[in-house]
Amino acid sequence: MADRLAPDRAGHLEVPGATLYHEVRGEGPLLLLLPGGSADAGIYDRMAARLADRWTVATLDPRGYSRSLLDGGPAEQRVAVQSEDAYRLIELLAPGGGPVSVFGASSGAIVALDLLARHPERLHRVVAHEPPLVELLPDPERGRRLFASVRDSFRDGGVAAALATMTEGLMDPDEAPALDEPPVPDEAQAPDAPPVQGTTTAAKTGRAAEPVEQTVREAEAVQRMHANLPMFLEHVLCSFSGHTLDLEALARGGGKLVVGIGEESGTLLTAVPASRLADRAGGRLVEFPGGHTGSSEHPEAFAARLRSVLLD
Repeated sequence: MADRLAPDRAGHLEVPGATLYHEVRGEGPLLLLLPGGSADAGIYDRMAARLADRWTVATLDPRGYSRSLLDGGPAEQRVAVQSEDAYRLIELLAPGGGPVSVFGASSGAIVALDLLARHPERLHRVVAHEPPLVELLPDPERGRRLFASVRDSFRDGGVAAALATMTEGLMDPDEAPALDEPPVPDEAQAPDAPPVQGTTTAAKTGRAAEPVEQTVREAEAVQRMHANLPMFLEHVLCSFSGHTLDLEALARGGGKLVVGIGEESGTLLTAVPASRLADRAGGRLVEFPGGHTGSSEHPEAFAARLRSVLLD
């Protein structure tokens, strides 16, 4: 399994202000997977391995994370900049044109949506799974307050304090906004579980993640993603969750848009922006296995659903 999870090749792409690390597997039309939270390319190892029989599957570390180094010091990150990063990677890997599909989860879904609004002519299909956009909540100010308080907790007490504030905010369904929660090793999680993008749905629904044996490669990825938490909490969480979409531009490309929602998300506010986005942008709403972090909790089933959506 460890060898099968490794990419066929990896490389670095220089972009304004950063150098992007990316990995590529397989052959065929390009499929770009965009991670969310403090995750990097490693979050999609298992999904990418399953999809590489049909697509050229590319993953990347977002700028400022893991192996994608910034030219300067850490600074507030912007969705528009990261969507242009994704566009430049697409141009590198598919220079002759052809159908390009993009999948993004959580904050990666926000990047995918911005990419569709900016470059609809370059994309065949965009699948945005539960983008945590506070502007699409019934009460956006409540979401902004929570995420601001998480960042303040980080500034005052560090990562542990920030995650505690985030968890407390999620405990009350009436107070919990859509969350772009980062990966963090969980003592309550089985030691052989794969790395995840955030709190597992199992804690809320009782359904366990797919039983898998964690590889050395995945254990290293968990440590990298945990090290990304300060960058995420200080420079990504508020700016990404507070991003305002160009809904008119998205509606013009609505035939290319699929909005993912977790089968186990229920009425949790992680799912509220997804359903409201599909209504406003004209995208097709599709259920995916698991909840907000289904792509890492159920990678095999999630990849199968994504395959059917891309080929539909």
